[in-house]
Amino acid sequence: MKAAIYNPYLDTLGGGERYSMAVATALFDVGYQVDVQWEMSDIKRKLEDRFGIVLDGVNFVPDVKRGDGYDICFWVSDGSIPTLKARKNFLHFQVPFDDVNGKTLLNRMKLFRINKIICNSNFTKSFIDKEYGVKSIVIYPPVDVEKIKPKRKEKMILSVGRFSQLKQAKRQDVLIEAFKKLYDKGYRDWRLVLAGGVEVGVGNYIEKLKKMAEHYPVEIFQSPDFKTLKDLYGRAKIFWSAAGFGINEEKEPERVEHFGISVVEAMCAGDVPIVLFAGGHKEIISEGINGYGWTTIGQLIKKSIKLINDRILFKGVMKEAIETCNKYGYEQFRTSIKKIL
Repeated sequence: MKAAIYNPYLDTLGGGERYSMAVATALFDVGYQVDVQWEMSDIKRKLEDRFGIVLDGVNFVPDVKRGDGYDICFWVSDGSIPTLKARKNFLHFQVPFDDVNGKTLLNRMKLFRINKIICNSNFTKSFIDKEYGVKSIVIYPPVDVEKIKPKRKEKMILSVGRFSQLKQAKRQDVLIEAFKKLYDKGYRDWRLVLAGGVEVGVGNYIEKLKKMAEHYPVEIFQSPDFKTLKDLYGRAKIFWSAAGFGINEEKEPERVEHFGISVVEAMCAGDVPIVLFAGGHKEIISEGINGYGWTTIGQLIKKSIKLINDRILFKGVMKEAIETCNKYGYEQFRTSIKKIL
């Protein structure tokens, strides 16, 4: 049995790319020969280093021919509907595309060849179903719950996300401004760590962040490997995210967090998340139980201070955060993939 996978964004090494490689691994585990379309010779090593996965059973080939000659084709959409040719075809949306003329006659004809449309969250699904006139299913991204564990906690606030300034910015600049205010309120034994990929769309953003953070304990990790990320997750106490800050999610859904895999990874390590309450974050966080949401910088600072000053509260929310992440494990993901086969 042969399976083909196509993702036009593999070199960005983000959450959607981790998702695609998890599909590749799941298909290999159930007996498929897996071919991934990509021409860069070093992409396999980069994916393994960034995500801490083994892709020994996965081949990278120049062209999977839209699934022609394959039993399975898993295709990540860039907003368009491809004409797929495998025996069974699965179209994946990791972005909530909106206002792209999804219901054209040509698209409806192409959709006859698609067996299932898969989304990474209910947030994404709500826009995809409306835009294309379909009924998609949700399979949440998997998190390596076995490898990401709590360590000896330090007074560290962590944020993990690409530094790209293209379509979806993670707004590390907002987090630096918030941390400076927190620090100036007397919390001078805390530090902020920002980690993320710098492969595409960064420009001079890193230099801008460094200038903003002058004279404050802010560290920046550029394109860290999985081992480094695990260590940072393990030692951090609090996890921040500002992805989508200042965006109207109904008008520009592609610019807020579509799911938030780094949030779940942080929860596995016992970091208490305080994240912008928008997009896919709302599916992960139960306010005051396994984390907190915020909409203003003032709320972010206030909720952080509350956690810092209340050890009993912190331990309770931390415990619930760890419990929550278990439902996003790889075994659950593989079971979901097997069901649609």
